[in-house]
Amino acid sequence: MKRLSVIVLILCFLSTAVAAPAIMAEQVKQTEIKVAVSANNLPLQDLLNVLSERTGIRILAVPDVAGKKVDLQIKAGDTLEQVLTLLSRTYQLSYRMNEQEKAIVVFPGSYYNESYPAAAPALFLKADALGQGNAKMNNRMMVAGMPAPYPSRGNWNTEEYKHKQDNQYQEVAHTPVSTFSIDVDTASYSNVRRFINSGQLPPADAVRTEELINYFTYDYPQPKDNQPIAVTTELGECPWQPGHQLVLLGIQGKNIPMEALPPGNLVFLIDVSGSMNEPNKLPLLKTAFKMMVKQMRDIDTVSIVVYAGQAGVVLEPTSGADKEKIIQAIDDLRAGGSTAGGEGIQLAYRLAKEHFRRDGNNRVILATDGDFNVGVSSEGEMVRMIEEKRQDGIFLSVLGFGTGNIKDNKMEALADKGNGIYAYIDNAQEAKRVVVGQLAGTLYTIAKDVKVQVEFNPAKVKYYRLLGYENRLLDKQDFNDDQKDAGDMGAGHSVTALYEVIPAGSAEVAGTVDSLIYQRSEPVSSSDLMQVKVRYKQPADQSSQLMTRRVEAAVHAGERSEQFRFAAAVAEYGLLLTKSEFKGQASYRQVQDLAAGAKGADPEGYRSEFMRLVEISPLLDGK
Repeated sequence: MKRLSVIVLILCFLSTAVAAPAIMAEQVKQTEIKVAVSANNLPLQDLLNVLSERTGIRILAVPDVAGKKVDLQIKAGDTLEQVLTLLSRTYQLSYRMNEQEKAIVVFPGSYYNESYPAAAPALFLKADALGQGNAKMNNRMMVAGMPAPYPSRGNWNTEEYKHKQDNQYQEVAHTPVSTFSIDVDTASYSNVRRFINSGQLPPADAVRTEELINYFTYDYPQPKDNQPIAVTTELGECPWQPGHQLVLLGIQGKNIPMEALPPGNLVFLIDVSGSMNEPNKLPLLKTAFKMMVKQMRDIDTVSIVVYAGQAGVVLEPTSGADKEKIIQAIDDLRAGGSTAGGEGIQLAYRLAKEHFRRDGNNRVILATDGDFNVGVSSEGEMVRMIEEKRQDGIFLSVLGFGTGNIKDNKMEALADKGNGIYAYIDNAQEAKRVVVGQLAGTLYTIAKDVKVQVEFNPAKVKYYRLLGYENRLLDKQDFNDDQKDAGDMGAGHSVTALYEVIPAGSAEVAGTVDSLIYQRSEPVSSSDLMQVKVRYKQPADQSSQLMTRRVEAAVHAGERSEQFRFAAAVAEYGLLLTKSEFKGQASYRQVQDLAAGAKGADPEGYRSEFMRLVEISPLLDGK
C-alpha cells in the first residue's frame, strides 16, 4: 500500500473502515475552500453542491440526510477535510470516499452515546480484516465520520434472507406456460433504501425485483363491470438487451375509499423484546401505529397483544372512537426480554377469533424485527400455524423494523401464508406511506388467491424469462387448483410483472433441450404474442373466477408509456444490484436516464428518491 499521511479517522456504521489510496485522501486533506461559505438553514445537499463546485470533487448525500438543514460557517482557507469533519461532528454524519469515481458519499453516522469512548485516531483497517462483503472495496474506499459509534459487540448482525436464483430462460417450444402468484409486498425496496442510506449496497438476496417494481404506483385503468381487478399489457424493446423485448403485465385493484370499507377487527401484535430497544425499532413502531390509530373509524375495534419472554394482552378490544386510550396503551410500551413470537401469534389469533366480525375485516398486524427465539420459532412451524389460522377468516400482515437482526425470510413467509402484506418501515415517511397512504389496501382484501398464467406463442417467441417472483412460481396445474394458496390484493393495490422475451427467428441460443421423439406439437396459426389468464377469488368465496386477455405481437410505433419505462428502469436497477447474469448492457447511467424520462408528476417524491438511490449506488459499488 502506498505510504499514507496520517489522517484522523473514526469508525462509522458497523464499526468498519477501509483504506483508500493516498491520492484521494491527500486531495481531501489539502484542497482548500478559497471563498468563505455561509450556510444558514440550508439543505445539506445544497451545501455539498457548493463544495463540489469549489473543489472539483463530487459530493452526494444519501436521501436520508440530503434534505437535512444545516447551519455552518466555512472560512476561506478551510480544507475539505476540515469541513467534512465539522459536518460529521455537528450532525452525526459519516462519509465514504470512492477513489475511482473521485466522489464522496455522505450518510448518517452510527448510533452515538457520549458515554462510550471514542475510537483511537489514525485508525486504518485493511478490507480483508473486515466483515463479509467489504473485501471488494479494498484500496478503493475510505470510511470516515464523527461522532464515533459505540464499540463493536462482535458479529451482532444476524439478518437472514432467503437465498434465491434468477429465473432462467425457458424455451417456448418445450415450456410454453409460465405460472406465478402475485406479490404486493414492498419490503425489499425500503430495505434496499435502508442499506444505501447507511452507506452500503444490500446483499443480493435482500433484493426482490418484483417488490422494487411494485413499490411504485402506476397509472393503470380502474376495473369495470363490478370486477375487483383489471388487467393491462404493453410490449416494448428491452433497454438492457438489444434484440430482446419486454412484456409488461399490470393488474389494478379497485379503489375503495376508507369510509366505504367494512368494519375492522384489528389486533396489533407488537414485539417488545430486548432486540426492539433501539431508536429505529420500538420508537418508530409506536409512531407507525399511532398514525394508523388516527385513521380508525368509530366502527373499528383495536386490540393490542405484546410478546417478549411471554405474551400478554395490554388492550382489550377498544372502539376506534377512543383513540386517546389506544394511543396511551401504545405510548406505554417498553422493550425487554426474549422473544416468544409463536406464543404471541397464538394469543393474537385467539383474541381476533373471540371478537370475530362476519361482516368485517378480521386481521392481525404483526410488528417485529423478526427475531423469534423462544417457543415456536422455526420458519416451517410458524408458517404451518399461520396456514391453519387463515382458514378461520383471520388474515395476517407483517411490518418489519430495525437493523442488525431482521429475519426477512420469516416475515415474508408469514405474510405470504397469512393472506396479508409484508412491508419494511425504515423511517417515519415510510410509516406514513404504509399505514396512512395505503391503509385501505393494507387492511382490506378485494381479491384473494390471485394467480397469473401466461402461454407464449412459439411462432412469435423463442425464449422468455420472468423478472423476479422467484419464490412465487407455481406449477402449471396449480393455476386451476382452487385449493392452492396464492397472493392477495388489497383495495387500490396494483401488481406489475415483466417478462423479457427473445423473439422467434432470433439466432440467439439460451440453452437447448433435445427434440422429443414420441410426440410432436404444431403451432396454431396466430398473430398473438401470448395469452394472459388471471384467476382470483372474491374474499368470501372458495371458487375462483377467470379473466383472459390476448396480447398482440406487434410493437406499435411511438414511445412506450411512462409506466412501462419507469418499471423497466426499476427492473434494470434490480439486475445491477443483484449482479444478475442477465444484466446485459445494463448500467446505472441508463437506469437514471430511463427513470428521468418517465418520472411524471411524482407528487410524493418517491420516484425522485429512487433516482438519487440509483445515482449513489455505483459510488458504493467500488466500481
